[in-house]
Amino acid sequence: MSDSEEDVPALSAHTLAALQEFYAENLALQTPEPFSVGAMEEDWGLSQFWYSEDTARNLSEELLLQAGPRGRIACVCAPSVYQKLKQGVLEGSQGVSVALLEFDRRFASYGDDFIFYDYQRPLTLPSEVQEHSFDVVLADPPYLSHECLSKVAQTVLYLSKGKVLLCTGAVMQSTAKELLNVDMCHFLPQHHRNLSNDFRCYANYPSSLLSAGGGPL
Repeated sequence: MSDSEEDVPALSAHTLAALQEFYAENLALQTPEPFSVGAMEEDWGLSQFWYSEDTARNLSEELLLQAGPRGRIACVCAPSVYQKLKQGVLEGSQGVSVALLEFDRRFASYGDDFIFYDYQRPLTLPSEVQEHSFDVVLADPPYLSHECLSKVAQTVLYLSKGKVLLCTGAVMQSTAKELLNVDMCHFLPQHHRNLSNDFRCYANYPSSLLSAGGGPL
């Protein structure tokens, strides 16, 4: 061994293991879990605004409760809730199945759960998507307009066995009631980036998680 090699300090096994753990943790932080909220960047051109972690978790817990064991959940234009649901499903939560109906084809990376969806063609769905085949449907129409909500409502009514959650602006309250018979809840959805619009949650069933005292607002 040369003199220069003798001068190089040697790490103990314990120090080396700690260093390797440190690098592994930092790599994990730089590489988001594939179903984590925010794993894909928002595309504002598609009117995408991801929910906050707390909102995504609250909505996913509500959907799991309403779907029941081995139930089926559809998320229409709500990728961040789908992602939070998949985190629970991968942990063995209730054995439910979840489908994501979404225009953004980046989410096709999630495999068979992804169903390409264009709200302009509300009933143009794959043949395997059967009418009234989901125990509960969550929808978040991309635009605050009567035209958009009315078309998304057609999809929701086609998919749902009955239970519907809707997240959209407060200005859409009367339209939402007319189209889906949903009532405004006390639960206030929050986004990762604050929106200027008053955003609300609606349901067509009594929800103790989303409504104070189990009733509508």
